[in-house]
Amino acid sequence: MAEVVVVTGGSRGIGAATARLAAERGYAVCVNYLYNQEAAHEVVDSIIQAGGRAIAVAADISLEDDVLHLFQTVDEKLGRLMALVNNAGILEQQRRVDELDAARLNRVFAANVTGSFLCAREAVKRMSTKYGGVGGAIVNVSSVAARLGSPGEYVDYAASKGAIDSLTIGLAKEVAAEGIRVNGVRPGFIYTDIHASGGEPDRIERIKSAVPIQRGGQAVEVAQAILWLLSAEASYTTGSFIDIAGGK
Repeated sequence: MAEVVVVTGGSRGIGAATARLAAERGYAVCVNYLYNQEAAHEVVDSIIQAGGRAIAVAADISLEDDVLHLFQTVDEKLGRLMALVNNAGILEQQRRVDELDAARLNRVFAANVTGSFLCAREAVKRMSTKYGGVGGAIVNVSSVAARLGSPGEYVDYAASKGAIDSLTIGLAKEVAAEGIRVNGVRPGFIYTDIHASGGEPDRIERIKSAVPIQRGGQAVEVAQAILWLLSAEASYTTGSFIDIAGGK
């Protein structure tokens, strides 16, 4: 029986690349999405056509009831959960901190932080030996912004990803003896459509000359790191991070 993985925000960008690569590596995949049903089903269809197993489940991970529905659907349709990729996240229009309001902060932190905590909670309840599980792995998708701060653009987004780093370290220590490994990746300067949400679709082209490796990254390059951290090859790795940011 294939191991089961949930990929939140799996309809596009890094999430879609991760879902497809996970299926290639033999996982049964739940592609979580919020709005883009068509894109999510395209990912699922491509996996099924290649001989894999996949489902798409709509859920707003910032809402507790939606998260419960997501994981219950996985239980019923795919089986025992063995892996979670906390990838879903948002950013908003580029702004300085003195231009931010509470509504925006609440949206960003609800999606990026609360959602990751809720999904991690449900994964632990299924994987942990404390609850009768057999172990598993969680990979949290942070950002190099957590180190760099994103001044003048997305300090709120960067701060939310700093919280994801703290979640990764703390949760890794909590559940290490219960058979669960928790690690993070910090992508940076990756060609995905999240930059359009910030009002600058071609942001990578503007800043790539400042990246030591002199180019933007591809979503599949992040997915490859995520799949390594989920795999048995990383069996002695927990509470760790892989930066995928071209040396920045």
